[in-house]
This record gives sequence, C-alpha cells and structure tokens, in this order.
Amino acid sequence: MSKRYRIVDGHLDLSMNALEWNRDLRWSVEEIRESEKEMTDKPDRGRGTVSFGEMRRGNVQLCVATQIARYVKKGSPVPGWNSQEQAWAHTQGQLAWYKCMEEAGEMRPVRNKSELENHLSDWNSGRKDLPVGYVLSLEGADSILSIDHLNRAYEYGLRAVGPAHFGPGIYAWGTSYTGPLTARGRELIKKIDSLGMILDVTHLSDESYREALDLFHGPVWASHNNCRIFCEHPRQFTDDQIRELVERDAVIGAALDNWMLVPGWDQGKTGQKGLKVSLELVINNIDHICQTAGDSEHSAIGSDLDGAFGTEQSPSEINTIADLQLIASLLEKRGYKETDIMNIMSENWIRFLRKNLPG
Repeated sequence: MSKRYRIVDGHLDLSMNALEWNRDLRWSVEEIRESEKEMTDKPDRGRGTVSFGEMRRGNVQLCVATQIARYVKKGSPVPGWNSQEQAWAHTQGQLAWYKCMEEAGEMRPVRNKSELENHLSDWNSGRKDLPVGYVLSLEGADSILSIDHLNRAYEYGLRAVGPAHFGPGIYAWGTSYTGPLTARGRELIKKIDSLGMILDVTHLSDESYREALDLFHGPVWASHNNCRIFCEHPRQFTDDQIRELVERDAVIGAALDNWMLVPGWDQGKTGQKGLKVSLELVINNIDHICQTAGDSEHSAIGSDLDGAFGTEQSPSEINTIADLQLIASLLEKRGYKETDIMNIMSENWIRFLRKNLPG
C-alpha cells in the first residue's frame, strides 16, 4: 500500500525522554542510539525509537504528549519522587522543555479547537519541517498538590488527566494494585469534570476505574490501553469495560509495549522464550475493539513508544516511530476499508478533540 496516512499518536512521553533519559529529540534516532551505546543505567539505552525527524517522516502530525512525575511514600517498591512538591516541580521542568521546543519550531501546542484546525490546515498544505502538534496530558496526578494547582495546570494548557499511574497514588490506585479512589481523588475527578477536561482512564485499577466513571460526566478516553482477552492483566480492559467506554463515545489507543501484548512477558528483558512479537498482535487489539464496538470509531493508536522501553520491548517490525505507518497496511490486509483505516490512524482522535477541546 503506497498511501501515507496521517497519524495521531495518543500517548508519547516526550518530555520524560528529554529530561530523564537526556535525549535531544532533534537528533536523529541513530544519533541518539549512538550516544547511549555505552550506557547501562536503563534497559532501553541505545534502543530508542522516537525523534522529531522520525515523527515527521512517519507523518505523525499530532500527539498527546505527557507530563509524568509519580510520588511515592517511604518504603514503596515503586520508584518515584519523595514528595508531591518534587513531583510538581519536575512536571514544571517538563512543561519548560515543551515551551523550549515550541520556541525552537519543533512543537506546537493544541489547546483549543482553533489551534487544532490551524495545525491540521498547515499540515494539509504539504509544507516541510512543520512543528509536531501536541495536546498536553498528565499521566498520573500525584504531582497535583491541590485543586488550585489543577486550575494552574489548566491555564498553562493541560487538557487531559490520568489520575493514577503504577501503584498506590494520592488520588487513585494504579497498575498492579487494587483499590478505589481516595477522598482527594473524588474531589479531583469532580474538578476535572467542572473544568471540561478529558479524563484518561488508562492505568486505573478496576475499582478506581469504576468509581471514576460513575462520578465523571465529561469526555473520557484511554490514551494507551489494550484488551484483557489477549493479555490477562488488570492493566488491560475487559470487554464490558470496552463496551462501557464505547457508550461514553471514548477512544482507546492501542499500545505497542510487548508486555501488554504477550501474556507473561518479563518487562525489561530481551529475547524472551524465543518470542518474535509481531505488529499483528497490535492489530488483534485494534480489531477486537472495533468488533466489540460494531464500528471503527473508537479504536486508535496510543503507541507509548519510548515509554521506558525501546526496540527490545516493541513489535519486531518497529525500528522507529515512522513504522507506525505499517499498521495501515496490516489493517488493509484484514479487510478494513480506507475510511476505517483513516479513523484508526488519526481521525478518531481528531473527531474527539474537535468535540471536546474548548472553543
């Protein structure tokens, strides 16, 4: 298939890579890998997949880009910052990096409907070296010190919030843990609702997910989430949860992290059990959401590429983020029509943003 589809990626930890991995995303992927070839501090060193150049080459015109800083209590087995103040300060450093990338002409904020339309119009013009658009999201809300801090974050452009990440959080219970929203979490959910922000239900424990959806009446998405039918772990959605999200007109972004595709995958290790993980497993998740929904209007891409993993924990066909274009070819082979492929590659996210970003 020769058509080059527009791509919207629902989840990229760009600022985390810049500040914690010390990656200059203006470099080529090859240059970033070369700079890390002697490093051993993280399992994905030398195996990154994302740069601005590769995003443009892959026609990734827009993404949901995160701030992320987890708070942990003393003795926690989950790594994170030792105070909420440190976590907040770290997200402000991440925000400063995004602003620097805007000034450098690499990125463009999409905070409202008019900015969205202007950005898409520029990319439709065929101009070269355009900035990559981004909608700012917070992955795990531990860094939000108070409701006033959430108000501040909304004012600087934050448009989506996921209340939890991994482990027990200030506001909710996240991946690999069980528990409902906290009292502060219920207050947070109501404030997200009143501000008209997007609730990201990714990473919520089943109990926190249930309570959050019962309390929240606004726009919901799952930026990077797969299906429990293929990988039995609470990190993934049950069919009942998928159906409920479809009823809420949510969009679910398929993630490319192997541990969310292969049961029993041991995170951070390579060459496991001789497995060669294929993009077909990602297509299985996309297709299952489409079949469960009865249409192609709720499934999308939320790659999570370079989300603390690299090529060692990605489908074998992925060398860089530009290879997301391969998803379209595989969908076509499954019998998906062009309109459906466009929905999954970009249009579902765009339609959602057109409906739910502020005017």
